[in-house]
Order: sequence, then C-alpha cells, then structure tokens
Amino acid sequence: MDVTPIIPADRQVIDTYAPGRFRISNVVHEGSVIVMPDRTLSWSVENFGQFTVESLEPVLTAEPKVEILLIGTGERMQLLHSSLRRQLKEAGIVADVMDTRAACRTYNVLLSEARRVAAVLIPI
Repeated sequence: MDVTPIIPADRQVIDTYAPGRFRISNVVHEGSVIVMPDRTLSWSVENFGQFTVESLEPVLTAEPKVEILLIGTGERMQLLHSSLRRQLKEAGIVADVMDTRAACRTYNVLLSEARRVAAVLIPI
C-alpha cells in the first residue's frame, strides 16, 4: 500500500534540510526561508531573537490567507513571546512553534491535507 501523500506538482514541498540550507521543490535555499504553498522566499531572520511580527509581512498579507503558521526555531524549540502569539491570533493565524526539523515534517503533512499553511524556518 502506498501511503505517500499526494501533493499537487505546483506546491512548494520541503524536500530536505541540512545545516544552513533547505531544498524546497528541488531548489536549494541558503539561510532562513518563508515557505508558502505557492512560493518560497528568503527570510532575513537569522536567529529566533530577531523574530518579530514585522518580519512576517509576507505571511500576514498572503492570499489566500494563511491559517496555520509553523515556526521552525532552529536546532531547539523555543517559546514564542505571548505578545507575538496574540498579534498573530488577532490576524487570524494560529502559530505553532517547534524545532525546524519538526516544522519541515509538519508543513509537508499539512500541505498534503490542502491546509492553508506557511512555515518560517531558521536553519539547523
């Protein structure tokens, strides 16, 4: 039985991650990235301490609207400041913070379920 999720060919799938980089839909991206179903963008945030709601402008203005934002914090999971979580909630986005490895896996699963998901990923 094949249990591989079916994901449309035009979607951004996270193929692999390695120290300092990601391969997304067969394109290598160095450094942090924002991954949405239809595009991948370079992200200027280099570590979790630089993370702000302003750095999420592409996610906040995406169409169709993002419902779930996965935040990959690098090697280890860190806690999202309550004010950032509140700002995202007010924008109608549920934030889920985890280490980057888990965020990559979870993004692909939610993408296969056709969820309106995005991931901001700091490399391991």
